[in-house]
Amino acid sequence: MPISRRMLLTGASAALATPTILRAQPAWPSAPVRVILPYAPGGPTDVIARLLCDTLSQRLPQRFVVENRSGAGGNIGASAVAKARPDGTTFLFTNTGHAVNRSLYARLDYDPARDLTPVTIVAESPMVLLVPNASPARTLADFVARVRAKPGEYAYGSTGTGGALQLVSLLLTKAAGLRMEEIPYRGSAPAAQDLISGRLEMLYDAGATAFPLATGGQARALAVSSAQRSTVMPDVPTVGEAGFPDATFSVWQGLLAPAATPAPILERLRAEVAAALAEGSLRQRLVELGAERIIANTPAEAKAYVDAEMARWERVLREAGVQPQ
Repeated sequence: MPISRRMLLTGASAALATPTILRAQPAWPSAPVRVILPYAPGGPTDVIARLLCDTLSQRLPQRFVVENRSGAGGNIGASAVAKARPDGTTFLFTNTGHAVNRSLYARLDYDPARDLTPVTIVAESPMVLLVPNASPARTLADFVARVRAKPGEYAYGSTGTGGALQLVSLLLTKAAGLRMEEIPYRGSAPAAQDLISGRLEMLYDAGATAFPLATGGQARALAVSSAQRSTVMPDVPTVGEAGFPDATFSVWQGLLAPAATPAPILERLRAEVAAALAEGSLRQRLVELGAERIIANTPAEAKAYVDAEMARWERVLREAGVQPQ
């Protein structure tokens, strides 16, 4: 049967279309990847991001470069990622503060829920409730009874509105019916010094810095905020075991992307993160930093996680009377 000119043209068109489609979907990553961290260098989230990106750079053909863009409670960096091209070259590495910002800031130039999509929650870290060594409280029940007896007389330390130290303290004071004065600090280190000296009655701090204070005899650990006991100090009970399950809290770290980033890129990055976290050396280093619970969930699971966190903190801050600024 003779081949018609129409058939020849159709076949030629199909042959030409195939490489066009392939060119439109290059292998990822085909260029260096920026991972924007919306906080200053040196903190636990920064260290975890750098460790993870170093491992990803070894696993993949392109470098993963951490870029710190701090300010406005993390919103400067988050906004930059929300407005970046959704081509798999820009991601956000953030923490629990991301779930709080919509409730704290009345005017944002991006929507944390609509303009960013979660890739994976990397890990969770417990907070540790510390009291001074001079405190008569030996258990969380002792502490609660002591504060209830003198409402408003005792103080706890925080790093300001929306910080993890404030959030976890709000959960406990609400769950236990406590009235305490909040004293904000520029960081947890000066707050810890005031706790050690007895100027504060309570300080919640990240495990990476709180456990050394307790094991070194500088302060007393009464409880951990996570749902499970810590492997670092397994004798310290959880807040749930102490009778206050509503005060359960973990700081999380996670990767997010511009909202329109293609699903195959999200899935590939998530798979690479999970493989990196399965490596013994990286996993052990994260545990040493307090990131005891490795998660590496799917994009769909991560979205449900972040959505639930946003709803939770909107409710907690509203009930605490915290107004968006």
